[in-house]
Amino acid sequence: MVSAVSSISSMIERPAGVAGVSSFGISPGAGASGVSPVSFGDVMSQVATNAIDTMKAGEAASISGMQGKASVQQVVEAVMSAEQTLQTAIAIRDKVVAAYQEIARMAI
Repeated sequence: MVSAVSSISSMIERPAGVAGVSSFGISPGAGASGVSPVSFGDVMSQVATNAIDTMKAGEAASISGMQGKASVQQVVEAVMSAEQTLQTAIAIRDKVVAAYQEIARMAI
């Protein structure tokens, strides 16, 4: 969980470090590798979609394991991956809520 959270933290702190993603959708400048910028919302949407897919794969592996179609190792790996994804999603949610609360406390 710590490695997943730290990798997401590094993506948020240095979004330009993510391949093809510029800082919050702002173009890095003319002539920069010809990659079209991706917004922060698009990146978070993709992360959420991948999280959902991982959770579904863990659930499917569990069902296959109960039916005897998957080995115990495959089930454990899929469930552990789903658990790590869920913990990462919860950590992101907590950071977003904390940021929102901080903004709400600001004096206008």
